[in-house]
Amino acid sequence: MRLAVAAVALAAAVTACAPSTTASAGHQGKITLSVWGWGPEANFDKMFAEYEKLNPGVDVDARSFTTSTEYDTILSTGLAGDSGPDLAWLRAGPQLQPLVEAGRLLPLDTKDVPGLADFDEGVLRAAKGDKDGKVYGVPFAVQTLQVIYNKKIFADNGITPPKTYAEMLASADKLKAKGVIPFAFGGKDDWMLPIVASIFGTAHWGGDEFLADVKAKRKKFADPRFVEGIDQLNKLKPYFPENVAGVSYTDAQILFSSGKAAMFPGGLWELNFFGENAKDVELGVFTPPTPEGQGLMPGFTDGSYGVNVKTRHKAEALKFAAWLASKDYGRLYTDTLRIFSAVPGVTPEDPLLAEVATAFDQHGATYFMNEFAYGNPSSAAVFSKALQEMLLGRLTAKEAAEQLDESVSTWL
Repeated sequence: MRLAVAAVALAAAVTACAPSTTASAGHQGKITLSVWGWGPEANFDKMFAEYEKLNPGVDVDARSFTTSTEYDTILSTGLAGDSGPDLAWLRAGPQLQPLVEAGRLLPLDTKDVPGLADFDEGVLRAAKGDKDGKVYGVPFAVQTLQVIYNKKIFADNGITPPKTYAEMLASADKLKAKGVIPFAFGGKDDWMLPIVASIFGTAHWGGDEFLADVKAKRKKFADPRFVEGIDQLNKLKPYFPENVAGVSYTDAQILFSSGKAAMFPGGLWELNFFGENAKDVELGVFTPPTPEGQGLMPGFTDGSYGVNVKTRHKAEALKFAAWLASKDYGRLYTDTLRIFSAVPGVTPEDPLLAEVATAFDQHGATYFMNEFAYGNPSSAAVFSKALQEMLLGRLTAKEAAEQLDESVSTWL
């Protein structure tokens, strides 16, 4: 297997890997399936090598792009021409639809991918076309959003995961007094703002019930409960790094990894990152409580593997897709990436993952932004900018919510 890291210009990235190109020297007689995605290359190496052992006539040539932000443009360009991959990681829900409507992807069914029959409908919905209801990908992950904390810093300061909102603030005050940044968070990369707002705010606005009311046009985001939820970013600002709007996502990761910050509000994907980059830090997780009591843990389906409609090896690509829907791959994915596989029936062996799974089963909710990411510009992009302006003091929480309502009204 060859796994290239695509840090080159778009044109070079697209032309470098045509679908199902014949094997090069050293791979004579093999069929090459190209797969595009993002993330650490070692993870793809480990997982796809298992498929190659079971299928010695196939070489999986996976290409990992350096950042997920550039990936959308590269993939769209590749699929539009003749130089795209055989299979690719696809975005979920709203971000999937442009590729579906352009006819770039092969619809999948249970005849070719039997495992799809066992997927939860809520998970599978993120891989479907909105208009035709067909499945266009094998979902690969379910992400949860929570606060990750440094167990040693908590123990050294006599702090335990808070059970009440007042306790959370008291712990943050105690840490700050000791010179420890309570929450490592940055607002410079605005895509993180709805995520963190959701971590602290979902229970404030009532989780899925509120989202259903917005979709049914019974309520708007300017509702006082939603405004209160996103206003948590303002109320917690004293516990964020100084000049939080100028702190990048990477800066926040470094603050936590280095032990300068005690907590990191973020996605489940951070466990693997901190496990690799902060090996001496023992991690814990908790769901922030609200003044009313129990908090909610937001979650979402994080994309799928789709098949290029132009693949020259359709049968082999579909066979690979069927393996991606299997429990064997699901266990590999969970153990390798320390993230929940979307494949049903896969139980995490990692104790911390198991703890998160229990919490999500008991107090899970839908991550609101993925449900309202349609539009051009997308409502997610509009609201991310509005939250950034709110952090800078240029908008109130209510004004930010009103901007989201205005954007949503253009497509809902």
